[in-house]
Order: sequence, then C-alpha cells, then structure tokens
Amino acid sequence: MATTRRSTRISATAGHDENILGVNANGRVTRAKAAALDTQLITGQGTQSALVAKEVNGGQIKGRKRAALGDVSNVHKEAGPGEKNVKQHAAKIVKTATSTNVSRSRAPRTVNDSITDEEASVQIKKNSSTSVASGTRKRRAPLKPITIATAAQRAAKPRSKSSASSLVDEIIDEEFSDGNKENEDPILVDTVERVSSESQDAATTEPDKHGEAMPDWDDLDADEMDDPTMVAEYVNEIFDYMKELEIRTMPNPRYMDEQRDLQWKMRDILIDWLVEVHTKFRLLPETLFLAVNIVDRFLSLRVVTLDKLQLVGITGMFIAAKYEEVFSPSIQNFVYVADSGYTEEEILRAETFMLQVLDFNLSYPNPMNFLRRNSKADNYDIQTRTVAKYLMEIALLDHRFMRYYPSRVAATAMYLARVILERPPWDKNLIHYSGGYTEEMIEPVCNLMIDYLVKPVKHEAFFKKYASKRFLKASILARQWAKKRVEQIPLPSDLNIDSDEAEEQEST
Repeated sequence: MATTRRSTRISATAGHDENILGVNANGRVTRAKAAALDTQLITGQGTQSALVAKEVNGGQIKGRKRAALGDVSNVHKEAGPGEKNVKQHAAKIVKTATSTNVSRSRAPRTVNDSITDEEASVQIKKNSSTSVASGTRKRRAPLKPITIATAAQRAAKPRSKSSASSLVDEIIDEEFSDGNKENEDPILVDTVERVSSESQDAATTEPDKHGEAMPDWDDLDADEMDDPTMVAEYVNEIFDYMKELEIRTMPNPRYMDEQRDLQWKMRDILIDWLVEVHTKFRLLPETLFLAVNIVDRFLSLRVVTLDKLQLVGITGMFIAAKYEEVFSPSIQNFVYVADSGYTEEEILRAETFMLQVLDFNLSYPNPMNFLRRNSKADNYDIQTRTVAKYLMEIALLDHRFMRYYPSRVAATAMYLARVILERPPWDKNLIHYSGGYTEEMIEPVCNLMIDYLVKPVKHEAFFKKYASKRFLKASILARQWAKKRVEQIPLPSDLNIDSDEAEEQEST
C-alpha cells in the first residue's frame, strides 16, 4: 500500500517535478537530495524544470540552458568554457553530500506515524555531525599561546570531572577577549574613556555654587522637545539667522530723497490701498508685510514715476501672494482690483523686472515671525496678540518706522499691547524671547506708536479693518487708551517729524 501511495503522489505532481525533486514522502528535504537538486539545476541535467526556458527550432522544442545573470538575451547561446568549471563544482557538492552518510528511508511515513524522542535525538546528532563534515562550523579567532604561569594558576583551582568542558570554554573566552583588546584602536579607546570619565564626573560632582551664573529666564522650549513641528532643538539657530536676514533686507529709510515725482504721503496712500486689497483677498499677515518690504526695497534701488507707483504696489502684492500663500489669487483678480489700470502683460513684465532688481531675494523675516516667538513668553494670550498685530501694522503705514528692525517693532508692539491691556510688567522671559530688547530700547519706538494713535485717522481702510469684531476692535481700544495716556504723560517733543509734516505745519 505504501508503494502505491508513493507512485500515485509522484504521478499526480509529474507536471511540477522541481517541487518533488529531493523531497521524501513526508515533505522533508534531505541534504543529499538538496545537493542533487542543486547539481541538476546548475548543469541542466535531470528532469525538465519549469524555470528552464524552451525554444522552438525546426518545429522541435528543446530545453535551453540559461545562466541566471550570464545570458539575459532571448538568443540561444552555446555553452562556453565556464560550463566545465560549473560541472566540476557540482560534482564536488555531490561528493560532499554523499560522504555525510545520510540516507533516506524507502518506505514513506504515514500520517499517523510520529517521531519518538530517541529518533529526534539521533537526528539531531546526525545533523550536528553533518555540519562538522561539511565544514560549516563557526571558526573562532586564533588563540594566544598560554603561558606556564597562566596554566599553573588554572591547574591549581580544584575542578570536578564534569567541569572539564567549562574549563576549555573559559580559556577560550579569556584568550579571545584579550585578543580583541589588543586589536582595539587606541584613539577610540582614549575617546571612550575620556567621555565616560567626564560623564561620571558630571554625575557624581555637585555643581559649583561660585561658577557660571544660571540664566534668569525660563527655558520654555524644553517642554516642546518631543514636538517635531516646533523644532525646539533648532529654534535658537533659526532666530539667530533671522536676525542676520533682517539686516540684509532693510530698505533705505530716506529713499524718498532720490524720488523726483514721489512724496511720503503718496506712499502712505499706496500702502493703505494695499491693506484694503489684502483684506478683500483674505490673505495671510505675512503676505502684507512682504509686499510692503518688496515695494520699499525696490523704491530704494530704482526711481519710479507717479503713474507707475500703483503698478509697483500691485506687483509687489502679486509676488508676495505667490511666495506666502497656498492658494494665491490669479493675475486677473489683481487686474480687477487695480480697476484695469494695467494689463496682465504689464504686471508680468513688472514682476520680472522687480525680481531681477531685488536679486530674487524674498527671504524677509517679518515682524509676525518674531511676534510668534514673543507670544511664547506671554502664554499665547489672544487679546495681547491681536492688539500687537494692529500696532505692528502701524509700522507699515508710517514711514518713520522704516529705520527699525522687524524684531524691534514686534517687541515694541508686544510691550505696548501688554501696557494697554494692563498685563504684568516686562519681565526677564519677555526680554529674552523678544530678542533681548529691554524697556529702554523699546521706549523710542513706543513713543512713535503712541504719537500715531493720538493723531487723527489718516488711513481709513486700516482703521476700519481693526475696528471690526474679528480683531476685537483693537484700533478703537488703542486710540482711546493713547489719548488718556497722553493727557497724563505728554510725549517728548523731539519725536522724528518728516519733511511733509513740517511743510504742513508751516502752512497752517
């Protein structure tokens, strides 16, 4: 019955001979059959495999021997001189496999048969002896010669007969570890020892009370080290770099002296109109700050006529929207808000020319970037932040703020907003996270903001924007506070007054 079952099984799988070659009746692959399988696959002999390619020649189909990577074409290639070496290598595999004395039982094992513990132990011994015969035993590193003194010390220790193998293992482990120490890099060892000693000293020694003074501000970034979106690990380097950029992107605060057809009040009208366009399109605050910076830097480098001033403004907003916004308005929308005063081609040509003049440098760190940093020390108070945004945009409309860095404008806006809302004083945390600006450094800019607030409204679009409930009526609140404050503490008389205002005062 066993023979019948075996013949039936082979005939049923005759179409897939590569799956049963070298496999006994219970599905176990023996070492001898595995070696014979490798030999037949390498030399192309034996049964026909499904992986062997076939070709038609004269109406007859014959098997083609094709190497794995040697021949990747579809053209039949004759066997080269390298085939002889392959066959010799296969013969060695067969000889090694047959020398292991592993044989397969002819009678197949039935389903109900089971392997006993004795058969399992015998099989394990055979497998271990086979691995030694085939040369697969793991090699140890060469051992150092054992000195007489070392051997005498080990022999003096009392050991039982059963611990003879453990003695050999101990000798091998000790000699092998000594060899690894000799092969270590002395520079690496010295570095590791120095680092470990420094870490131990830092862990064991107490901090020196008379050493370097601890900072007087709180590290608010430590709680956000695990938040990858806050990049707390690099935040100090980022703002140091932004401090360098704000110096490079500063416009000339007196560029109007070079403009023959323009005056500062014309620039104020243009910026107020850009604020209205910015509000209609519902763009980001960064877009407005970048647009005004592009306009001022371009006017610092080129002389513009009065009829092209609006084109410079609308093109600056068009560039800033494409740089900052995710979905920027189309050029048709900008043509529409300009009342079709300029065509699309004129705006595109102006865009190319302005970018070339600015050397394509749009890396402007606007005050909003620094205000977000300051808000960390203010516990992200939404009211303080909204009033501060209104005060920062005053610096866009009034050209007297053009001489101050964006970081200083942001620190002044945060300081004055906290004073208006009667928040606690300007402490060490606010000084540190504002960029190191103290009250003495903020006071000149703060007086300019108060001076703007106490004057009559000059920019209607800007005032109406922050008089809405969306911005907590910040413009109304700030102006009411400024008028009360000036009645109690008058502003200094040496504030910066531009030439246009001086002419108006003389005429009146």
